[in-house]
Amino acid sequence: MQHASFGPEGAHIRWTGTAGAGDGDPPRVYVHGLGAISAVYHAHIAAVPALAGRRSLFVDLPGHGISDRPADFGYTLEDHADALAAALDAAGVRGAEVIGHSMGGSVAIVLAVRRPELVSRLVLTEANLDPDPPLTAGSSRIATHTEDAFVCGGGFEETLERVGPVWRATMRLADPTALHRSACALARGTRPTMRAMLLGLEIPRMYLVGGHGDELTGRDELTAAGVTVRTVPGAGHNVMFDNAPGFAAAIADQP
Repeated sequence: MQHASFGPEGAHIRWTGTAGAGDGDPPRVYVHGLGAISAVYHAHIAAVPALAGRRSLFVDLPGHGISDRPADFGYTLEDHADALAAALDAAGVRGAEVIGHSMGGSVAIVLAVRRPELVSRLVLTEANLDPDPPLTAGSSRIATHTEDAFVCGGGFEETLERVGPVWRATMRLADPTALHRSACALARGTRPTMRAMLLGLEIPRMYLVGGHGDELTGRDELTAAGVTVRTVPGAGHNVMFDNAPGFAAAIADQP
């Protein structure tokens, strides 16, 4: 396990990883979604033969997994992107393929805009592209709580019950304050929006959507801008669990 300083003095963002074969291929950086942990969601994918052998980093964003949970941190998408950049700087990573799930995809877009030298390719899985998403079990519903009500008034516990066992397994390890602030930031989005930033990037970009809910807003616009959009059959939001072979094959298939 490695770490790098970010934000408040003494706070650390942490990651685990695998060494590469030294063949010059860019490393892959896996970034989890809201309330998740990178290795839990992606380590089995990085071990697939088509992807194994490349240096892989599984980074936990602030407030999640093995990373620190400072109370005086904003947990905006920009904050998360800057913390991720600190991790990649400390790891000596440049020109990485960044694979981001859900909120992690949004953070990856911001990272690519703010620190373009760190990112050579984006693979976004069910990533949030627009502010004010529909009211679901995720960020939009968490954001309906005030911070105090979520952290101290039962909102966190109610959310754990609502999201079900798979998400609960990692969300229960997240810091409630960090989870709420991250959810509010995700629901609020960025200016310009994540979608606008993605459309303006010139690096290879792939957007993966699960076939069970294949209703991607603005799909034609993304395709016209050079984003490779693929539907992974037999999968919902957690594509890497629902169809791991299909997910891994899409990552391995360079556009």
